[in-house]
Amino acid sequence: MTIKKGEININTNVYGYARVSSTDQNEDRQLDALHAAGVESSHIFIDKQSGKDFDRPQYKKMTKKLRKGSLLYISSIDRLGRNYEEIQNQWRILTKDIGADICVIDMPLLDTRQGKDLMGTFIADLVLQILSFVAQSERENIRKRQAEGIAAAKARGVKFGRPPKPLPENFKDSYFRWKSGEITGNQAAKECGLSTSTFFYKAKHYRM
Repeated sequence: MTIKKGEININTNVYGYARVSSTDQNEDRQLDALHAAGVESSHIFIDKQSGKDFDRPQYKKMTKKLRKGSLLYISSIDRLGRNYEEIQNQWRILTKDIGADICVIDMPLLDTRQGKDLMGTFIADLVLQILSFVAQSERENIRKRQAEGIAAAKARGVKFGRPPKPLPENFKDSYFRWKSGEITGNQAAKECGLSTSTFFYKAKHYRM
């Protein structure tokens, strides 16, 4: 269905989907591509969470709106899933079960509006299989390189995580008074402004 907004034709059956793997990543590049393809902001669905599982609320909301003849734009094939099998499965659901068309913006060959004949379908399916496999392989390679980088950094003595808070200025004095039995651990912790468990933990690892 197409309606007019001023002098602009808007296809209300065209949607876009964007995903970033965490809330601190920016989806602007994907949104720019979707807008350039002519997708209205109100028809763009965005998930900001890990691709560890496929429990993505905006994606589910979008699929409920898709109908036979709908057109879905995505910037790249890996927006559909986290691995080869998931991408293939979502592609089948969208194109076969729902009957929507998909256009992958960064891969023009993956546009189900084109080549509806047997040869066109075969080529699109073949390209999809290759690209989804490449997407999964690249993701696995990235994780492997990250793990190798972390292992190498640890071997060089690089510390990860938050740096430990410095000990209170009076910790040394309270520590020795506790060790000598002059005060209890609870009293020493209170003097240092620490919880009892934190005091004992720091005392256990204390090195002069």
